[in-house]
Amino acid sequence: QVQLIESGGGLVQAGGFLRLSCAASGRTFSTSVMGWFRQVPGKERDFVAASRWPSSTFYSDSVKGRFTISRTNGGTMVFLQMNSRQPADTAVYYCAAVWGRSTSRYDVRGEYNYWGQGTQVTVSS
Repeated sequence: QVQLIESGGGLVQAGGFLRLSCAASGRTFSTSVMGWFRQVPGKERDFVAASRWPSSTFYSDSVKGRFTISRTNGGTMVFLQMNSRQPADTAVYYCAAVWGRSTSRYDVRGEYNYWGQGTQVTVSS
């Protein structure tokens, strides 16, 4: 009933601009928490950024000041703008959402109950 579809990944150069997008359908998400995680093979899926509609945002220390999360269309679209990218940012990026309950643990993977399929971002030096 809930779908999260990511797009915008690809092979990009370090330091350039890239924006990932995630479209939510099946339910409204205007009051939910949505976020982005990323995963490298062999490692855990790590928190990147989260948004609580309409104004609160949260970032991991590794991306603060470089990435920006935003939402439009009543909160059903979530974006991750990636500036000043580094090769260490290479990963599969996942859109995630919290639905049916509230949480303040925005950086905990287990708090999210809906996930997109992931989109690969590869940053070359």
